[in-house]
Amino acid sequence: MVTSRSTQVETPITADRSREGLWLAIAAYGMWGVFPLYFPLLEPAGAVEILAQRIVWSLALILVILLIRRRWAWAGRLLRQPRQLGMLSLAAVMIAVNWGTYIYGVNSGDVVETSLGYFINPLLTIALGVVVLRERLGAAQWIAVGIGLVAVLVLTFGYGRPPWIALVLAVAFAIYGFVKKQVNLPALEGLAAETAVLTVPALVYLVVLEAIGVGTFLGHGAGHSLLLVLTGLLTVVPLVCFGASATRLPLSTLGLVQYLGPVLQFLVGVVINHEQMTVTRWVGFGLVWLALAVLMADAVRRLYDVRRTNVR
Repeated sequence: MVTSRSTQVETPITADRSREGLWLAIAAYGMWGVFPLYFPLLEPAGAVEILAQRIVWSLALILVILLIRRRWAWAGRLLRQPRQLGMLSLAAVMIAVNWGTYIYGVNSGDVVETSLGYFINPLLTIALGVVVLRERLGAAQWIAVGIGLVAVLVLTFGYGRPPWIALVLAVAFAIYGFVKKQVNLPALEGLAAETAVLTVPALVYLVVLEAIGVGTFLGHGAGHSLLLVLTGLLTVVPLVCFGASATRLPLSTLGLVQYLGPVLQFLVGVVINHEQMTVTRWVGFGLVWLALAVLMADAVRRLYDVRRTNVR
């Protein structure tokens, strides 16, 4: 978006910008998709310690970027808006729950189940819109949500328990996305505010771990420490790529590319980690994918109808 003194002009989505946006989106979701290969490298650090390190080093890197780009005006405005601060604090808690559950799931050998969380997230986002915003759904959306519910029941039978890792991931991220829409801060600034909220407790936790001799940052060599520091880089870089892609791609295209992340996570779990996939689990995942296909087909139909109306 380019702003002059008196007018605001949207940057047109040209073919070149769309191509750049597509590669940036692929880079973002590709990095998110292969995260499961990185977190096991951080052992013997536990999930909560990895989460705390990720929060601290993400904030450090974001502050450097904002300092270089001189983007600080938003912070002063935010501090004068208690409601916005409260919403961002809730968003911070939700993203911490999401990150922590994801790290736990990956390091406990449940990568396939973590991918399920991001597959069913769009269905839970729709459900949240119905419950909180009283939105009215079309027939296709009701069908997709219904199929999703059946899928969860089938997977509960297949796992012998509710797929709680997937459900916590999906619920936390759905609430996070809902809150972020209310706050409406750019991605980098929003993450800066969220990690700032979380950094004090994260630092206290890390200091206590080292003080009682169970922290891993100082006692397992420089290589291990560097890997923990790099969690900040691996958090911020895909976010920057995503932010850049969002300004270059239509939302319909971006919405389709988002499934690259959970697809790669699923492949990592099945192909690389050799996680067990019983017939019941395949049926459950198949139902989730069917629900998503119904949603995508409905979205494409709506987009076509809008364009046809505009042409008339």
